Order: sequence, then C-alpha cells, then structure tokens
Amino acid sequence: MHKRFTAALLLFISFILLSACSASLEEEQTAAKNAAEEAFNLSPEKTNHEFEDIEYYLPFGYEVEEESPNNIILKNGSKRYILFYNQHEGPDSKVVYDATLKQKDEYEVKETFTKDGHNGFLLINRGKKDEHELVVGIGGVKLSTQAATRNLSSEAAAMMEIANSVQVKN
Repeated sequence: MHKRFTAALLLFISFILLSACSASLEEEQTAAKNAAEEAFNLSPEKTNHEFEDIEYYLPFGYEVEEESPNNIILKNGSKRYILFYNQHEGPDSKVVYDATLKQKDEYEVKETFTKDGHNGFLLINRGKKDEHELVVGIGGVKLSTQAATRNLSSEAAAMMEIANSVQVKN
C-alpha cells in the first residue's frame, strides 16, 4: 500500500511539474501572433527558389517536395507545408484571406496585419490533441501546416518569412 501511494504521489508531482514547464496554448498563441507580425514587418529575404509564376525564399532546412500550378509542397524534416499562391492577387488583396475564413466555421486566432499596402494574416485552429492548424499569408499567398502547441511561434515566424518573400514574376 505504501508503494502504491508513493508511486501515485510521484506521478502526480511529475504531472504538475511537466504542465508547469510547458507553455500554455494561450501563451503560445500570443507568441505566434507576435512572431508572425514581426516577420511580416521585416524586409523580405532575397529569393532563392522559383517556380512558374513566382520566386520565393526558403530558409535553411526547407526544401521543395512537389510543385504544381498554384501549390508548392514544402518540407522541413518530417514537417509538410502547403504554399498556395494566386498570381492574380497582389499583396494588398484580401481574397485569399476571405476564402480561407469561409473554409472553417471559426478560427481560435484571427489576426491581420497591414504595412505599406500589404495585407497579412495569421489563423490558428485547434486540431487533434497537441496539433493545431496554422495558416499565414500575405495578399494572394498563404502557407499552411499542422504544428504542435510548443512550436506555434517558431512555425508562424518561419512561414511568414517565406510568405513575405514571395514575388510574382512579370
């Protein structure tokens, strides 16, 4: 009986310590908003990839897995990202943002950013367990992925950095 009590007490203490050490969903969502806005406000990175109608920047570790008109599948390790672009919509457009909002009933986080005629956005929707749908975009460009709670801010920053770099070829 004493061993069971000790084991239960250790398990309870471990649970409390683990939950206290990890960032809460609300904290990570706020950090993701700040990271996405900061990346949105930075000068775009120099492009290092191109496909049909666009040129864009991929940070170290990211690579192209598949390309098709208006969609590029990116990967970084085992993570997958969808880069969607509408070459007919400029950076001031809200068409992609509005269309994305209509795809879901409600997003937990809906943030928009504006700067120099560019309209950016961040959307987060709770998924299963610790996974969340994360969508960022600027004008006619959006990136989406599934991200763990603890990675929302770093993913949002990297994705916005990519979205910010997209340039439509003339």
